[in-house]
Amino acid sequence: MNRWLVNRVVESPNWNERKLPLSMVVLHYTGMKTAHEALARMCDPDAEVSAHYMIDEEGVVTSLVPEDKRAWHAGKSYWRGITDVNSASIGIELANPGHEWGYRPFPEPQMDALLPLLADVMDRHDIPRANVVGHSDIAPGRKQDPGEYFDWPRLGELGLALDIPSAKMNLFYDNPGAFYLALERFGYDISDGRAAVRAFQRRFRPMFIDGEIDGEIGGILFELLLERDTGRAR
Repeated sequence: MNRWLVNRVVESPNWNERKLPLSMVVLHYTGMKTAHEALARMCDPDAEVSAHYMIDEEGVVTSLVPEDKRAWHAGKSYWRGITDVNSASIGIELANPGHEWGYRPFPEPQMDALLPLLADVMDRHDIPRANVVGHSDIAPGRKQDPGEYFDWPRLGELGLALDIPSAKMNLFYDNPGAFYLALERFGYDISDGRAAVRAFQRRFRPMFIDGEIDGEIGGILFELLLERDTGRAR
């Protein structure tokens, strides 16, 4: 942890030892009415939830769990073959009431604090852009965060996440199963196919989320897989 990026340390008891090397960053929203409530919950041993960092809407960065420890932020989740995402990831919580309590855009001070922190974590741990994901990407049947208001394009422009490609063509797969298999090859858990499609849409086409497969998201997925297979999507 670079101390100059962190405003305060509030130690959470909710952690244990990692079992996997660090290879991911998972971005969340807190989904609680206030940052204070979220911080209290992540420090409550009975809650059994935590993250490595929380950033409030004023841009205050709080460190809760040391990076070499396994924070409890991902829950049951999956990404690119990893089922113990907590062991493989850094969890960053962004204070936001979420869809239940009045979801709203992430303010500039909060994003201004996230960007250098994320860049620093990625650089120190050699985390690829493709493994900077949202909670909804790794748990599509359970989670929606950080949600459609999160500025993934900005992260992509800065090399802090995958760019969101435009669909150069509408691509219709032969059947839904073919699309689901392609989505699984990209990294998603497809045990709930519609939920996986919604998660993909929320991340890569947030202006229209319906869980239905269409030519536009088919084209976007094709571009992402092409970039991955040609080595351009690390």
